[in-house]
Amino acid sequence: MAKIKTKYVCQSCGSEQARWFGRCPDCETWNTLVEETVAAPTVATRAGAVKLLSPRSRPTPIAQVEMTEEERMDTGIGELDRVLGGGIVPGSLVLLGGEPGSGKSTILLQVAQLLAFKGLRVLYCSGEESAKQIRLRARRLGAEHPNLYVQAETDVRAIEAAALEFRPDWCVIDSIQAVYDPESNSLPGSVSQVRAATATLMRVAKEEGVALCLVGHVTKEGTLAGPRVLEHMVDTVLYIEGDRFKSHRLIRAVKNRFGSTNEVGIFEMVESGLREVTNPSELFLSERTADASGSAVVPTMEGTRPLLVEVQALVSPSSLAQPRRAATGVETNRLVQILAVLEKRVGLSLSKTDVYLNVVGGLDIGEPAADLGIALAIASSLRDVAVPADLVAIGEVGLNGEIRAVSSLESRLKEAAKLGFKTAIVPAHNLGQVQLPKGLEVVGVGRLMEAIVKGLGAGIQQG
Repeated sequence: MAKIKTKYVCQSCGSEQARWFGRCPDCETWNTLVEETVAAPTVATRAGAVKLLSPRSRPTPIAQVEMTEEERMDTGIGELDRVLGGGIVPGSLVLLGGEPGSGKSTILLQVAQLLAFKGLRVLYCSGEESAKQIRLRARRLGAEHPNLYVQAETDVRAIEAAALEFRPDWCVIDSIQAVYDPESNSLPGSVSQVRAATATLMRVAKEEGVALCLVGHVTKEGTLAGPRVLEHMVDTVLYIEGDRFKSHRLIRAVKNRFGSTNEVGIFEMVESGLREVTNPSELFLSERTADASGSAVVPTMEGTRPLLVEVQALVSPSSLAQPRRAATGVETNRLVQILAVLEKRVGLSLSKTDVYLNVVGGLDIGEPAADLGIALAIASSLRDVAVPADLVAIGEVGLNGEIRAVSSLESRLKEAAKLGFKTAIVPAHNLGQVQLPKGLEVVGVGRLMEAIVKGLGAGIQQG
């Protein structure tokens, strides 16, 4: 009798080991190796391999490949279409991840409702909820339609059979961690099961032209649970973000084969589901205090969209030998760099103070164009001098204290003027290259000291 062979697979990174370790040798995580049975390899002959070369799989010169312009399916939600790159591509495989309660199932059921009302056939497969639970949520969202089919199933073969029989235009799998392949010997939710189930669903999407959307769980570190190969197999990876104590949600793409990964969709959680926010800048600035020190408004770019966000800074005396530097929404290294420039080039004493920085609304600002606004907020909090409520600041701060030019300045200024701001401090190198909007006074600066003096007044200077 043949001996059963086993292997140990890491549930974090997917690496395979011949024996068990308490700590994975590759990703160095503890207690993640799980024993799995190795399937016996199939014997393939050279003649059998030739038979597998069907007309579909036969190599074709690239100049002879037929090109067809695929029409995208409009979801009816403009913010989601923006992130997807213009809508759902037939035959695509989308992975949506997010924390529990962030609204993944809600937004997908809303899309299913809108597509069904357009006459498209939608299949909603749930491995975590019963069909009755799905209908209760659908009734609350108004998503009861004959074109919307519901399947409570965890067997990927049954889901594949339903997709082949009903031929839906769009299919949702909620969630991929709950689906299992009966031909795999590992437990549901394991690396092997997730990989096998995704491979089966990907074959359905590519061969049958069914647009699929997979829901993925998120780990405590904020990344998608399962192996990294899962993100490589799909066409688009979306994350839905947001504080559970706040009403707004953000959907951003970290991978998109059919569009840009710089776009972000902004929604507000209401009783009837997720409602798209058409003017996000007004939402992020709605609770701003006009005369408070340590606050500055920064026009930032999320893809092609300008957003005005509030940056708050708190500078307080420190009793620690090494003062604290904490930042939310901005990289800590960027904050430390700006503090060093303020101390060396402007003369502000910050070496014995704790500095806390926060981007209001939960946004993450990665572009250097927000440097000037961050520096103004820190200087404002240190000297307890409020930044004018109708002023915005744009510019990258160099290590020598110079203000460097930024991109898309015209779009940023138009958004600021539309929301009623009167003054904008911008890099002097950008002036003359853009058309300035009416009603907005644009002040060009070349040095950080000059920008702080014009933004906060001469009293900010040391001595």
